[in-house]
Amino acid sequence: MYWHRFNNGLILLAEPMNWMESVSYSILIPYGPVLDPPELAGLASLNCEMMSRGAGERNSRQFLQSLENLGCETSEMVAHLHTGFGASMLSDYLLPSLELLADQIRRPHFPEEQLEIAKQVVKQDIFSLEDDPPRRVMLELQHHFLPDPWGRSTLGTPATIDRIEIDDIRRQHRRYFQPDGTILSIAGKLNWEAVRDKVEELFTDWKPQSLILPEEKIIGSMSVHLPSDSLQTHIGVAFPCVPLRSPDYMLARSGVGILSGGMSCRLFNEIREKRGLCYNVYASYSTLKDRAGIYCYCGTGTERAQESLEVLITELNRLRFGIDDGELNRFKIRVKSTLIMQQESTGSRSGMMAQDWYHLGRVRTLNEIESTINSLTKSAINNYFAEHPPGPFHIVTLGPEPLHLPFSV
Repeated sequence: MYWHRFNNGLILLAEPMNWMESVSYSILIPYGPVLDPPELAGLASLNCEMMSRGAGERNSRQFLQSLENLGCETSEMVAHLHTGFGASMLSDYLLPSLELLADQIRRPHFPEEQLEIAKQVVKQDIFSLEDDPPRRVMLELQHHFLPDPWGRSTLGTPATIDRIEIDDIRRQHRRYFQPDGTILSIAGKLNWEAVRDKVEELFTDWKPQSLILPEEKIIGSMSVHLPSDSLQTHIGVAFPCVPLRSPDYMLARSGVGILSGGMSCRLFNEIREKRGLCYNVYASYSTLKDRAGIYCYCGTGTERAQESLEVLITELNRLRFGIDDGELNRFKIRVKSTLIMQQESTGSRSGMMAQDWYHLGRVRTLNEIESTINSLTKSAINNYFAEHPPGPFHIVTLGPEPLHLPFSV
């Protein structure tokens, strides 16, 4: 594992995986919806959409064709405080692909004649929420669980998207796309010296700027119902948890593995298998730098929704009473299986490296993570949840009728 901090603040991470023939990069730029004016919600997503529509000396068609000529499989994402781009390719094409990345990040065209087309792409994602109630519920849950601006959706609304002008996009890009806080991670078959020299050539004249985060506002409602004329009810529940940087992270994260992740886990077993209350139920962990949460979803028929919510809350509360040896062993096996699969994916590894650096200021090795998992004990997990029981709960429901909150909430 190699790393280098350039004078402008850009962090370069690289992990050779020379048994692979491929290589992947992931880049996190410190610009996301938390930095956008509320009246222009969705600006970060529209910026990301426009960044592939021509860059450097290439127009939109030429830029995309150049990526395809290198065999790049690309991705992009917009999160709370980051815009991210990733690509995987054969190792021979890493250096020319970094040249395209530098153009995309530093010299996008933002062609005004394509703005309306890009707006339609972003708005289609917003409109799709009407056909995706689980996603709609979880976005609303995030909005109320996290304080503004961290709870903002990346999507915006059709009205705010229509309000955005090309100068708004260009201004935000000039202000926030900068090297200080940007993390570029590369994993796969690579030569460290060649990669470092190429990144220095492409990025070290990039000028840094200060980043000032907006003030946080109060958290939203603890209970929200979204009326919907449907035969189904969708339930979202969230409660606070320690962030990834906490020494107790793996203890807290094990709770998600006990609740969800397989047919023997508690939520599936108790809510779906034993009682037949729902068609889908799961729990997941999501972390920001200084706070995190466990998010749960349950999709059920309207007539079984109240009981589904009550059993879900009961199972969450039951974590405080401990786990058994079988649950701990199954959790360890699942996490180790995930680690093994990450060793076979350069894309997964490069993404994990960037996230680790952002949250921890360092990169965990896979052996370190495995050692931490092996050291978990039932008593340590039980003590953690006895001292940090789940709750308080934020609940969002979508369906024809609101649900009565269980007395234990």
